[in-house]
Amino acid sequence: MSKKTLIVIGNGMVGHHFLEQFVASPAAEDFRVVVFGEEKQLAYDRVHLSEYFSGSSHADLAMGTADWYTENRIELRLNEAVTRIDREGRKVTTDRGDYAYDELVLATGSYPFVPPIEGREHPHCFVYRTLEDLDAIRASARDGKSGVVIGGGLLGLEAANALKSLGLQAHVVEFAPRLMPVQLDAEGGSLLRHKIEELGVQVHTDKATTAIVEGQDARLRMNFSDDSHLDTDLIVFSAGIRPQDTLARACGLEIGERGGIVIDDHCTTSDRHIHAIGECALWDQRIFGLVAPGYTMARTLSSVLNNDEEAVFTGADMSTKLKLLGVDVGAIGDAHGQAPGARSIRFNDEQAGHYRRMVISEDGKRLLGAILVGDNSHYDTLLQYALNEITLPGNPETLILPESQGGAPALGPDALPETASICSCHNVTKGDICGAIDAGCSDLASVKVETKASTGCGGCSALLKNVVDSELEKRGVEVSKDICEHFPYSRQDLFHLVKVNGIRTFRTLISQYGKGHGCDICKPTVASILATCWNEHILTTDHVPLQDTNDTFMANMQKNGTYSIVPRVPGGEITPDKLIVLGEVAREYDLYTKITGGQRVDLFGATLSQLPEIWEKLIAAGFETGHAYGKSLRTVKSCVGNTWCRYGVQDSVGMAIFLENRYKGLRAPHKIKMAVSGCTRECAEAQSKDIGVIATENGWNLYVCGNGGMRPRHADLFATDLSDDGLIRTIDRVLMLYVRTADRLQRTSVWMENLEGGLDYLKEVVLEDSLGMGAELEAHMADIVSTYQCEWKTAVEDPEKRKRFREFVNEPEKKDPVQQWTVERDQRRPVLESA
Repeated sequence: MSKKTLIVIGNGMVGHHFLEQFVASPAAEDFRVVVFGEEKQLAYDRVHLSEYFSGSSHADLAMGTADWYTENRIELRLNEAVTRIDREGRKVTTDRGDYAYDELVLATGSYPFVPPIEGREHPHCFVYRTLEDLDAIRASARDGKSGVVIGGGLLGLEAANALKSLGLQAHVVEFAPRLMPVQLDAEGGSLLRHKIEELGVQVHTDKATTAIVEGQDARLRMNFSDDSHLDTDLIVFSAGIRPQDTLARACGLEIGERGGIVIDDHCTTSDRHIHAIGECALWDQRIFGLVAPGYTMARTLSSVLNNDEEAVFTGADMSTKLKLLGVDVGAIGDAHGQAPGARSIRFNDEQAGHYRRMVISEDGKRLLGAILVGDNSHYDTLLQYALNEITLPGNPETLILPESQGGAPALGPDALPETASICSCHNVTKGDICGAIDAGCSDLASVKVETKASTGCGGCSALLKNVVDSELEKRGVEVSKDICEHFPYSRQDLFHLVKVNGIRTFRTLISQYGKGHGCDICKPTVASILATCWNEHILTTDHVPLQDTNDTFMANMQKNGTYSIVPRVPGGEITPDKLIVLGEVAREYDLYTKITGGQRVDLFGATLSQLPEIWEKLIAAGFETGHAYGKSLRTVKSCVGNTWCRYGVQDSVGMAIFLENRYKGLRAPHKIKMAVSGCTRECAEAQSKDIGVIATENGWNLYVCGNGGMRPRHADLFATDLSDDGLIRTIDRVLMLYVRTADRLQRTSVWMENLEGGLDYLKEVVLEDSLGMGAELEAHMADIVSTYQCEWKTAVEDPEKRKRFREFVNEPEKKDPVQQWTVERDQRRPVLESA
């Protein structure tokens, strides 16, 4: 018997997922499968499209290979668009001929909406949808200085990040009064705007673009309805999507009033032999603009074509967890509280930059929705409460409060029911994960392969790992703590291997204990370990390939491609002569200056080639590198202590200077900050630092493992009334134990929380020397102190190292600083020029 023909129009993420499901089903044996795709490339991951600007290729984003299609007997016809559907004759037409079908699947997706603005056809106006679009944007950006995204939704902010990564001064123009109006409320949108503007992207809300014309100071000028304007070199439209339903309209399928191919619960259109899935499909008057609902439709349709009468599509969760331009944003369920009787609980910490809103039912028992901005650490717990209708605690506000203010701990894997959804993209439940482990999966990687969990948007990766680790431990399986696929060891294991075996290069370590060439996870980690163990210069030939961008050039790269210079100012104490030098250097190189919260002066706007020149001048004046670019000690903040303050009981400035000079060369898993207060009035805010010291009448009280950042935490009182020597000895031990045993990129607070026994255990090891390694830890720290070198002094005195800072081989000695945006003379900030 001849096989029936199944044609799929569309080779995007949803279409590909349908094929994966269908070819693995019994019905695949009865069909010849043909797939048409408009683009030249195989289906690729549009969720991570921005990574294309970060060096990822199509091969990195591709969801399959040509061999996969061949092995599964799928006829793949790329770069061949279907132009017509003949329902009566059951055939589709392309410019290469007609193709008959028995069943037809429309996975045509959506197209970007471009508002009807005069001038939108300009060659430097783009959409943000395909790899070809991104290639065109990148080509335009090469000769540009600024770019604008029209649209402040999810994709718009992704596009703004892409423009920023191309070295452009990025702007976002949004018609609504706030960013992400669909997901966020006024408070959340306001905080997101503030955070994004802090990162160098200018936001313009309540702006209606009326025309795009030739610019005066740039290629283009955007005229707004309020008579203001904005000059820019390129424009990216990201103002929403529209369902790609042209073929369906032309052949007479039922279409929604505002577009979209109408489907029933079986993903079937008004023609029983034509089906639609993904963003082109309209179900219950709704278009789903996320990949997870499209995947659910794909699985449903595959089951329908396998004659599963119980297979139905009943909608999908639209919750999202994202990191937009480095800012956490989360939205769950009924985030705006539209359900009858809904009530809201809000937590807004403007100092930390965290906003959380819970929407609960009228009886206070169910979580209906949530909004999070600035910190997504509560997202997984809140999502499980919402999806699984878990009864809220009697005081539900504890679910969004910080732990220091009575917040409840995260919902552990054991508290989740078997039906709990872990991965919404692939509809994987906790029960599915348990089943995969029972069937033989013994690590996270094999569970991912078996269930596809966390292979979609990746937002569930942390929760998935927690569930897998918990379930494996229940079954007596040792949980892998491998740092990455190239080393079957944790960071602690690698530190031990390097120290005990005297290994001094990454090449030696990976050849003896790893495999492959390494990655962005293991290379910087090993670089930090090598620096801690041997204190060699980070720009030696063997170490350079391991460093990230900031360490490579020993400076923090800024939003416009220039660099910042941060000299060390121990304890914040500085002489008038040194202040004058900083001012003269800033004036000579036209640098923006800022006093930091760590009592230092930052100089912004230096080009790569200027860095050695500037540092030569600073070193000659007695300055050293401040290590602002490294995972190391940043600052030791202090008050004026008993030298000037009438309340001071100890010399806090002197102690701060001593501590900073002692630990300034220490490389660590994460940055370290310290502070010394001269009395209990705490003007240096020592209790919010990794190491905090507060003076008493009898000596010093030591606080450990506090920090600000994404997870603010007060430090814990560790020891009281320590002498000077006792204080130094104790800090030596704490820091060296942290450096040796913490995971990569783990702050001291999280490290201590993860120690079995926590603070009490740390006291036993450090104060009581329960492991008998106190002297060893002190000796290692003494070695680091004695071998310290100013990395910039070494670099400027070495002609070979200086060559790294030349942008061109034939570059002249000096060049003008790059100016990436219009500035006020006395306030170096981007400005919007109005008519």
